[in-house]
Amino acid sequence: MNRGDARKTAEGLTHLTGFGNEHSSEAVPGALPEGRNSPQRAPLGLYAEQLSGSAFTEPRAHNRRSWLYRIRPSAAHPAFTRTGNGALRTAPFTETVPDPNRLRWDPLPDPAAGTDFLAGLWTLGGNGDAAQRTGMAVHLYHADTSMERVFSNADGELLIVPERGGLLLRTEFGLLRAEPGHVALIPRGVRFRVELLDTASDGGQSPTARGYVCENYGAPFQLPDLGPIGANGLANPRDFLAPVAAYEDTEGPVEVVNKFCGNLWTARYDHSPLDVVAWHGNHVPYVYDLRRFNVIGTISYDHPDPSIFTVLTSPSDTPGLAGVDFVVFAPRWLVGEDTFRPPYFHRNVMSEYMGLIEGAYDAKTAGKGGFVPGGGSLHNMMSAHGPDRETFDRASAAELRPQRVDDGLAFMFETRWPLTLTPHAAGADHLQQGYDDVWNGLERHFRPLH
Repeated sequence: MNRGDARKTAEGLTHLTGFGNEHSSEAVPGALPEGRNSPQRAPLGLYAEQLSGSAFTEPRAHNRRSWLYRIRPSAAHPAFTRTGNGALRTAPFTETVPDPNRLRWDPLPDPAAGTDFLAGLWTLGGNGDAAQRTGMAVHLYHADTSMERVFSNADGELLIVPERGGLLLRTEFGLLRAEPGHVALIPRGVRFRVELLDTASDGGQSPTARGYVCENYGAPFQLPDLGPIGANGLANPRDFLAPVAAYEDTEGPVEVVNKFCGNLWTARYDHSPLDVVAWHGNHVPYVYDLRRFNVIGTISYDHPDPSIFTVLTSPSDTPGLAGVDFVVFAPRWLVGEDTFRPPYFHRNVMSEYMGLIEGAYDAKTAGKGGFVPGGGSLHNMMSAHGPDRETFDRASAAELRPQRVDDGLAFMFETRWPLTLTPHAAGADHLQQGYDDVWNGLERHFRPLH
């Protein structure tokens, strides 16, 4: 399929709605069995197969599984062999020591010609241990070529945050479209292929697709509890879109790459593994439009803690202490009275990686050497940070009338443990030098009364 066809396909997609629902879908009428999951003979000559995203005995509220009805069972494949990992790395991260300094990167440079999504994954760092199913990793991606191979990740789920260029995600469950301003989640073990949607103005090779990926080794992302907020607010479940069943019935060699305990393994199938004709369950991929986030904020005074902007959370064994939170700073009104409205100066027990999808972030200046779309900053646990001097001066003197913040879309991956960098992130040419200088000039204003 050429890129023009991919864009047309993406714009015509239909979806199932709802987060964590028990969905069901069939691409061919009668493909889903009725009354049982694994009949003696599945309909239409298909094979019944369960994909488990949790242990069988986990509580019902946390149990993730889907039943797939496919042309060939997943077991029908040759042996996998090791292949190169490129710039992709996995926890535990032991090649460098955790860095307490505040760090910021410019966007990744353009990729080499012929780079697909998988080859374009570039690991910044992470924490935990993928084999122990704890922690997370921060990756960036850049690509100029659609994938022809198929990828799956046994180590964790992938939260994809496009910043430049639309993506068509062809998964075992069907198709999803993810544009800048959306996030897409591919659950652990689900096979998929990434096709680029945007072409150059002359109709030639696609411009670069670029974005961020959070690889979550721990408990699957869920919607945060709302507590005193009540029944509604933040990310509404109905705004999450799951695919309808769509399948590939193709014969011929297909490369399938599996990420397993930090390494990439490859096998050459004689058919497409994206051959699921029908499915039902709750272990499914989805996409969410961040602009639909229902922002909850102050209507009296003070800036709320950034936890109020949590879209998704991966809980840990300590209540309220997330393995990783995904937080978005979506368009909103600022109306606080006698309030310093940008995020306040703070030191945090959590570690924060921040990225920018578009525009500017209200606590940082943009432009050359600043915080720009495609770039990112890392403030590890207890590192002191907050608005830069220019932002502080402006916000301290601003007239406090209602203010609409709608010229930027920023996000954070926030995690309970410090992020340890990969060597290529610690020594990258696009690591900004002198980031600490943005706080220079925060002068003493203390004037004792006596």
